[in-house]
Amino acid sequence: MTTTQHLSLPHTFALTDRVAIVTGASRGIGESIARTFAAAGASVVLAGRKPEALQAVAASIREQGHRAHAVPTHMGNLEAIDGLVEDTLATFGRLDVVVNNAATNPVFGPLLDMSPDAFRKIMEVNVLGPFELARRAVPEMQRQGGGVVLNMASIGGLESAPMLAFYGASKAALINLTRSMAKEWGAAGIRVNAICPGLIKTRFSAALWENEAILQHSLEQTPLRRMGEPEDIANLALFLASDAAAYCTGGVYLADGGTLA
Repeated sequence: MTTTQHLSLPHTFALTDRVAIVTGASRGIGESIARTFAAAGASVVLAGRKPEALQAVAASIREQGHRAHAVPTHMGNLEAIDGLVEDTLATFGRLDVVVNNAATNPVFGPLLDMSPDAFRKIMEVNVLGPFELARRAVPEMQRQGGGVVLNMASIGGLESAPMLAFYGASKAALINLTRSMAKEWGAAGIRVNAICPGLIKTRFSAALWENEAILQHSLEQTPLRRMGEPEDIANLALFLASDAAAYCTGGVYLADGGTLA
């Protein structure tokens, strides 16, 4: 029988001395991840399109004695993504974790009403943006001997949902991209995983949970009989970013209250 020696859970889940970029960090899941990572010891770089909201979250994190830096960034703009990585390295000197959480879904309706422009915008932000940020982070992670990329997908990328076809298609693409990243970058010590939330109570998903009929149907399909909270996703992200998940890569992790069970 073997035993595990020197097991220290606080150390295993700590992100001490690590630097993490979290996109879409001005509210919701991204804000919760940034706060959780900072409390675990990371220096966090908050990226998003709303400067005032980003600065407010960063200031709040600093007031709690943690390190946070805000960089306004549009994930559909390649120059902005370049600037995000450059600013991160100039401020903290390294880059250990990238959380691709920012996403868009400007349309909610039947497929025949969708436009090519909407499809392009969704794919640009939800798929190309995460790839471009990860691609720019990889050389630094390779230089350091490893790193972590977390891609925020959705159960909509695993099962189709009415009125959300384009969004689901983008998340399915992101899941496949995650697996390719894991295979190609694993030898460099870079772990890449995807998180698939179910219905989480954020402003981004308000069109779903503010509709009583949709909400009740969703809860009936969810064994835990509740919506998720941003903290439910942040805690899973902390596990995957930490040394506790050192042998986890190429995974697709559900946090959906059992909806797809």
